[in-house]
Amino acid sequence: MEEKKKKNNKKQKHQHPNDQTTKPAAAELSFKPSSDVKGLRFGGQFIVKSFTIRRAKPPELLKLLDFPPFSNKVPFPSTTAFLPTNFTILAHQAWHTLTLGLGTKKSKVLLFVFETETMKVAVDRVWPTEIPLGEVNKKLIRGLKGCEMARFKFRKGCLTFYVYAVRGNGNLGFCRADDLRIILQSVVELKDFLDHTSMLAMPNQRSINYNHPVAMAH
Repeated sequence: MEEKKKKNNKKQKHQHPNDQTTKPAAAELSFKPSSDVKGLRFGGQFIVKSFTIRRAKPPELLKLLDFPPFSNKVPFPSTTAFLPTNFTILAHQAWHTLTLGLGTKKSKVLLFVFETETMKVAVDRVWPTEIPLGEVNKKLIRGLKGCEMARFKFRKGCLTFYVYAVRGNGNLGFCRADDLRIILQSVVELKDFLDHTSMLAMPNQRSINYNHPVAMAH
């Protein structure tokens, strides 16, 4: 009996509660205070905490989600996204080489979908435009006082997407549920990113000489 229980526990641990779902069901949209919601996980890769992410511009978010351009309006006006910086992309490559393949090549992308555009603008004024991954949990997630969040995590090859829906404490429902659904569905439908160095070609990235063929599958 004890052996069966252990096996069942192991199976449950490997099943992520919101992994690869297309729509946020009511049970999955469970908001928790920002102090209690799960943040980024690093495992044993402590060096990765020093790698940085930067705030993305609207066109970059659309390109990342493989979403068609919006006409005459800003897409997802209440969403803030953070992408790996050039430093992070290249540092992952170097670390993977120095550790003879033992260092992770996986990087992280963060999307915060706020309940209102006003809330997003206010938070953007406070949040830094670039931040080390190791400070995200403390400064971005735990630092949002008076807020509740629902967290979604998706592994897409060398990129792991963390999507957070953010609303004020005690608020009912979520005003931007449609935006959240579209973003989650878009992430689910993305094919795995085989080589995140292809992100160096995204808008607003400084150009560098990198001749390796782009291998981002879409």
